[in-house]
Amino acid sequence: MMRVGVWLWVLLLALAPASPGQAADRPQVRVAEGRLAGEWRGDLRVFRGIPYAAPPVGARRWRPPAPPEAWRGVRKAAAFGAACVQPAYPDDSVYFEPPAPMSEDCLTLNIWTPKAAAKAPVIVWIHGGALLRGTSARPLYDGGGYAKRGIVFVSINYRLGVLGWFTHPALSAESPEGVSGNYGLLDQIAALRWVRRNIAAFGGDPANVTIMGESAGALSVAYLLGVPRARGLFAKAIAQSPNIRAVPRLREPAFGLAAAEAMGALFADAVGAKDLPALRAVDAERLTRAALAARFVPQPTVDGALLPGQLADILDRGEQAPVPLLAGFNSGEVRSQRGLVPKAPADAAAYEAGIERSYGDLARAWLRLYPAADMEGSLIAATRDAVYGWASERLVRAQAAAGLPAYLYLFDHCYAAARARDLCAFHASELPFVFGRADTGLPPNWPAPGGPVDSALAGVMIDYWVSFAREGVPSVAGSPIWASYGSDEAYMRFAARPVAGRDPLPGMFELHEAVMRRRRAAGEQWFLNLGPASDPLAGPPVAGVRP
Repeated sequence: MMRVGVWLWVLLLALAPASPGQAADRPQVRVAEGRLAGEWRGDLRVFRGIPYAAPPVGARRWRPPAPPEAWRGVRKAAAFGAACVQPAYPDDSVYFEPPAPMSEDCLTLNIWTPKAAAKAPVIVWIHGGALLRGTSARPLYDGGGYAKRGIVFVSINYRLGVLGWFTHPALSAESPEGVSGNYGLLDQIAALRWVRRNIAAFGGDPANVTIMGESAGALSVAYLLGVPRARGLFAKAIAQSPNIRAVPRLREPAFGLAAAEAMGALFADAVGAKDLPALRAVDAERLTRAALAARFVPQPTVDGALLPGQLADILDRGEQAPVPLLAGFNSGEVRSQRGLVPKAPADAAAYEAGIERSYGDLARAWLRLYPAADMEGSLIAATRDAVYGWASERLVRAQAAAGLPAYLYLFDHCYAAARARDLCAFHASELPFVFGRADTGLPPNWPAPGGPVDSALAGVMIDYWVSFAREGVPSVAGSPIWASYGSDEAYMRFAARPVAGRDPLPGMFELHEAVMRRRRAAGEQWFLNLGPASDPLAGPPVAGVRP
């Protein structure tokens, strides 16, 4: 009881408005809702736990975010807000971190800004975690490295799991637009609108905002590119390890997926909620546990209101936001995601037979890229490419085809701790380097980089990212010129040092584009539908796509 009481007192103290005496020695800023008192970190000002929307609790659960409430006096902004409700990572996961305080009242953001910033470039960071886990409070996402380089850095929370991506006929019926779902995406848009209204008070330029995310954050960036309602809220985009999957439609099946509303109704029945008030009355953590047990997949929904269609179709029509883009992937992505990798057949002959059966006239191209001589390595590489590599290059190609600056990278750096665990360039391993802090802020199970080579690479990578956010061109004095993708498929490879090149994995994009187009034309899911046991390709080759 004593320990609970102490923690409750600390939490109340952190949320309480600061008294005039307490606030006097803190950096202060006035936003639309009232005054904020942050804290100094050397010459940086740091503000944490700022509400950008009203708490989505009670009757506001599963509704679009509402504007935040104003406050009187000076609000203390020295502590991160609670993480959105989520399941924990397994204890042995490379991504595991000790549990953080969670709440449905979680729609907050954090800002790192130079002391004397004025019209500075802004980066808005969207964390990863499969739209199921994660928080802006992770030490890995500390924005100080960017602020020291003149960037106003913002990190946000958004609703996760069943609380952020749930659809249901009753929710659609109460919506003025007749739709439901996509609440996490709406949260991200609300945060961007808050930034547009208020970031000038922190020294940021609302006309020079870059959205940046990794994994599910990169998926979010990709969808923000395709959502008309987000148009004009950002000027550039960075997507680290995105994917482009087929997602459910609201009311009809598509690409092997049931209608989103039908899946939501089944989940409501599973938790014993007979109507919407009963569903909203279920404890958030119980809902989250039930969703995990039911294998609920948090993902966007094509609803015709917020999201007009499949992202692949939006890109094909050239309807994405016309902004410069930097995107890429890691050479060892799925070494930390082995559950995504198809099981290898018993022997090389069975592997080749399975590929012939599944890929038909594309089998020779597949086996050239992913030979039977190393089935495990081939399936790891094929999964990487089908999920992350193809998606990264497709996004970059779409922007380049629209005449926009577009930059592709491949993170291919390994170091001793990662090599010892067969985790070279694993999913998210670029993050310490992109944040300019190769050996600090890491989760406890993370293979830690260290030493002068890693530190130097971290300094170069964050400088490329900063220059892109500032000017739309990634450029670092004394480092290789990073050319725009263009017709010669230019890219930057980050190994022990950056190396400029052409066409990172010859034939990779062409093969997976051909597979995706044929599956899409047949109404099949292409995401993770790969390998020797995958569905046979249906239909004739798609015109204009050659493996």
